[in-house]
Amino acid sequence: MAQYINNDEMMRVASFYEPLRQRNLLFEQEFGRKPRAVVETHGCQQNENDSERLRGMLAEAGYDFSDDINDADVVVFNTCAVRENAEDKIFGRIGILKHIKEHKPHMLIALCGCMVQQQHIAEKIRTVHPQVDLVFGPHALYRFPELLEKAYKSRKTLLSVDDSDGAIAEDMPVMREDAHKAWVSVMYGCNNFCTYCVVPYVRGRERSRKPECIISEIEELARDGVGEITLLGQNVNSYGKDLEEDIDFADLIRRVNDIEGIERIRFMTSHPKDFGDRLIDAMAECDKVCPQLHLPFQSGSDKVLADMNRRYTRAEYLEKLNKAKARIPNLALTTDIIVGFPTETQADFEDTVSLLEEAEFDMIFSFIYSRRVGTPAAKMESVLSDEQIHKNFERMLSVQNEISRRKNEAYVGRVCRVLVDGESKTDSKMLTSRTDTGKIVNFAGDKSLAGKYIDVKITKAQTWSLYGELV
Repeated sequence: MAQYINNDEMMRVASFYEPLRQRNLLFEQEFGRKPRAVVETHGCQQNENDSERLRGMLAEAGYDFSDDINDADVVVFNTCAVRENAEDKIFGRIGILKHIKEHKPHMLIALCGCMVQQQHIAEKIRTVHPQVDLVFGPHALYRFPELLEKAYKSRKTLLSVDDSDGAIAEDMPVMREDAHKAWVSVMYGCNNFCTYCVVPYVRGRERSRKPECIISEIEELARDGVGEITLLGQNVNSYGKDLEEDIDFADLIRRVNDIEGIERIRFMTSHPKDFGDRLIDAMAECDKVCPQLHLPFQSGSDKVLADMNRRYTRAEYLEKLNKAKARIPNLALTTDIIVGFPTETQADFEDTVSLLEEAEFDMIFSFIYSRRVGTPAAKMESVLSDEQIHKNFERMLSVQNEISRRKNEAYVGRVCRVLVDGESKTDSKMLTSRTDTGKIVNFAGDKSLAGKYIDVKITKAQTWSLYGELV
C-alpha cells in the first residue's frame, strides 16, 4: 500500500514559509529587489514535474525567478542518475557555481533529484564540493521549505538522502511554465529492477496516487485553461496495483477522458510486460487519448532482454505492438533502445536493427549503455569494444533516420490539427506546434495563436519535424 504524508506533517513543513518570507524581505531591503531563484532540470519528465513543485514552493516563499545562474541568489539543480554523462554535466555545473559563489557569498546552492539520492554521490558532494549548501533526494521533495531554511542556518552541507521507499505528498504548490499543457504524475517509483537501471534504488518502490486526487488536479487544470495532459509514471501500466480500490491505468484513462475541458491525453512510460488489451482498448475507445505510444523495447535480442531482466521476448513485444497498430488508426510509435549492454554480441545488435526495420518507429530515444554503480549489470564484462559499440550506435541511428524521414514524408499534403506551443526557438518568424501524434510542425503565424488548436496543411517533411501553412 502506498504511504501518504499526513496533513499534520504537511502543515509543519508549510510553517517554514513564513521565516523564509521574512528572510527574503530583509534581503529586499538590503539589495532593493527580491532574491532570484534558478531551478535547472536534468533528466526525465518526472523531474520536470518535480521542478514545477520546487518553483511553486520557492514562489510561495517569496522568490523571483531567473534563467541565468549568474543572476541567481538560490540555484537548485534537479539531477538525473540514469547515465554517467548526466552526472558529469552536473559536476561541471557545480564547478561553475563555485566561481560565481566566490563573488556572491550569500548564494545558496542546492542539489536534489535521483543523482544525489545515491549515497556515494551525496558523500562525494559533501567532501569534495563544500560550496553546495543543500543536498536532498526525491523522497524529501515536499520538505524543501524546511530544508532551505535550515540550509541558510547551517555552517556545513545539509544532507537529506535517507533510504526510503517514499511516500506521496499531495497539495504542494506548483508553478507550471506552460499555460496550456501539463504533466500530471499518477504514480512514483518502480518495481521492475532492470539490471542496468538505478531508478528503483533512487525513486523507491511503486506507489500510486489515489484516483480522486489525480482527477481533482486535472479538473482544476482544465478550469485554468489547460487542454493537454500527459500522465506520468516510471511504469504507468502498473498504476493501481497497490491501491485498495479496484482500478488500473486503463480505468484511470477513461475517467480522465470524461473531464470537461481536456482535449488531449498523453501518457508515458509503458513497460511492455504490463502493456495489454485493456489499455489498447482504452486508447482506441477514448476520443481524447492521442494516437501515440511510447513503448521501450531496449534490445531486439531475447538473450539480452533476459540479461536485462525485462521479462518479455521479442515476439511478445512485436505481438503487442501489432495489436496496438491494428486497433488504433494512425498510431505513432516511439521507443527507447540501449546499445552496448555488456552481454550484447554483434548478432544481438543485428537483432535490434532488424526489430527497428520491422516495427518502423516514428522516433527513437537511443543510448549507449552507461554503467551504474549498484546495479547488477555494473558487474558484467563487456563483450564488444567501445569502438564497435559506437559504430553500431551510429549505424542504428542511420537506419532509424531513414525510417523517421519516410514516416514524416507520409504527412505531406495532410491537414493536421495542432496545438500551438508558441514562437520557434530558432526562428522568431515561425511558430512551433504538435499534432496529436506528437509530430513537431513549424509554420508562419502570429504569436497570438499560442495555446490554440488550429488546422495546418503539411507542406514539407524533414527527419525530425514537419513544416506547414495555416488552413
